[in-house]
Amino acid sequence: MTPRPSPRLALALALPLALGACGLKPAPEIATPPPELPGAFFHAPTGETGASLASLLPREDQAFAALAETAMERAPSLAEALARIDLARGRAARAGAERLPNVTADASLREQRINPAQFGEAGASGLIPRNLTQYGANVAASWDPDLFGQLRAKERAALARIDASSAQAAAVRNALLAEIAASVIDWRTLDARRAALEADEAAASRLAALAATREMAGLAPGFDRVRAEAQASASGSRLAALESERVRIVGRLVALTGMDAAGVSSALAATGPAAEVPEAPMALPSELLANRPDVLAASAELAASDADLAAAARARFPRLTLSAVIGLLAFDPENLFDSNSIVGNLTAGVAGPLLDFGRIEAEIDSAAAGKRAAFAAYRGAVFQALGDAEAAYGLIEASDEEAQKAVRERDQLDRAAALADVRYRAGLADFLTVLEARRAADASGERAAAAIGRARRARVLLWQALGGDPPAASPSEGGAAVE
Repeated sequence: MTPRPSPRLALALALPLALGACGLKPAPEIATPPPELPGAFFHAPTGETGASLASLLPREDQAFAALAETAMERAPSLAEALARIDLARGRAARAGAERLPNVTADASLREQRINPAQFGEAGASGLIPRNLTQYGANVAASWDPDLFGQLRAKERAALARIDASSAQAAAVRNALLAEIAASVIDWRTLDARRAALEADEAAASRLAALAATREMAGLAPGFDRVRAEAQASASGSRLAALESERVRIVGRLVALTGMDAAGVSSALAATGPAAEVPEAPMALPSELLANRPDVLAASAELAASDADLAAAARARFPRLTLSAVIGLLAFDPENLFDSNSIVGNLTAGVAGPLLDFGRIEAEIDSAAAGKRAAFAAYRGAVFQALGDAEAAYGLIEASDEEAQKAVRERDQLDRAAALADVRYRAGLADFLTVLEARRAADASGERAAAAIGRARRARVLLWQALGGDPPAASPSEGGAAVE
């Protein structure tokens, strides 16, 4: 006949549950309303355009392709971000393992010396040995059934932080690609500026040679030659100044890609395609919530903080722990595997807070504050994304207008310089008129090249502001769902 459990035992088991239930109250509610976004970007282009987000980067440029590929393999900042994903995965695996039983095994050899006299007559008769040796081996198992979901909440928080780390890695990747693209565009812009300055220098040198010929023929004073030579020297000094900008670009790419300066210079030496300024793609502000890695990371952190709050609130509930031990115990090695050597026990324990003097409430308050902070950070990320996109669209609009006017100015000044030269050779204008026309035309080509470069750079900023390349699937997707 199976013995019935003692009423006192049942009362002892139920008492912590009753005490815990008396102290329970709902977890604080933290409102997280979605941010309100405008219906469209203020500076977005009107009408439908066929441009895609991917076309905003100079993907056809061999230098960009080579540097970007190397950066994805060697960039220290990206390697650090990927390591943080592995760190988050390890913590999530640990949180998931906490929901499973814990099984341990041990073996022991214990040598004990006792005083038989403490057992009275039995010890004096020699029935109890002075030296006692015990041989044992045990397998122990313990399990928390997680009746109130505290462990499940902790696992949800850990999984959400995998998503946050993955989104942060995507943000680092996008930032790398944007910086490399901007650097390559700057390099190509320097090439265009150098070509324009070399043309200016050549034109000024031709004028100086013409002035020298006229001076030798006694048709013009030496002052005309000196002014023409000074203008050629000015173009030459601007050409020399471009080298300092090239050095800075190489140094920036070394830091971004993890390559040495020789490798970066070799990649940049590849001939680039013709500078094209793609149109800005149409987009809606709501797309920022799905594409921006920093917004996705902030959203995942908000989900993790919500799970942290749930776990803190559920710490007020009692915890049920089941444990069992089965083993072997003998006083002689030969008897260790006898059936009489088998020992074991089975335990069910309940523990809950009784008087913690506000410890759990402090944890709940901290978790609630963490969730409020995470929500504020999420809203900040959303409006940062909105501001970046608005600024990028506005910058494209302004830089496009600047580039169009700079190109128009260059063409008009070149035409004016050519007409002045024709009139001078026909004897209808003096050398000073030709020199002034050439001086006005000088640097207009450089300004136009720089303006086109700024317009191309604005496209890179828009690519990054709109979220860059589509985010990869979350590492936590496809796994077992947490109930």
